[in-house]
Amino acid sequence: MKADVSKLAELQKLVDAAVSNFGRLDIMVNNAGIETRTSVLDTTEAQYDEVMAINLKSAFFGTQIAAKQMVKQGGGGRIINVTSVHEDWPMPGNTAYCLAKGGMRMLTRTAGVELAAHNILVVGVGPGAVATPINLSTMNDPAKLAQLDAAIPLGRMARPEEIASVVGFLAGDGASYITATTVFTDGGIMQNSVGL
Repeated sequence: MKADVSKLAELQKLVDAAVSNFGRLDIMVNNAGIETRTSVLDTTEAQYDEVMAINLKSAFFGTQIAAKQMVKQGGGGRIINVTSVHEDWPMPGNTAYCLAKGGMRMLTRTAGVELAAHNILVVGVGPGAVATPINLSTMNDPAKLAQLDAAIPLGRMARPEEIASVVGFLAGDGASYITATTVFTDGGIMQNSVGL
């Protein structure tokens, strides 16, 4: 189903569609993200608003709408917020993105504590560099890509399916005691260098 996750009514439609098709909602993954690659000095209000709406507002209200459905139906659930290493690690020249991801960090922690009584687990997944369209500018520049790969202890960007497998694990029975935290999936980059 196609939806603009920055709009609450469309987030509600996503949840309603899942309940209509499957009878209940057990897992919500908040995974929308954009960036402007702009600094604190040159980010416009429009850029800031767009990043916050897509990256943070959608995760907040996606969490809220999913949690209300999970509480209503009973039986708990999982809410997985795909954040970034930049929830905790500065990336100069991408300030609004880092701010939104930092907000997701506290959403995950706070909602995880608030919703624990309902057996709703809230966990973040914090990827490093992943070979997706958000990183095309780096991937299409051989010098930048070589610099990035050299900064990652595993020597390469993640493949999307490597992040998806972590999300799948967190949605499954093996992650039944993980909540209010982030699982960083970054090839070790947070331990090695500054952001590119």
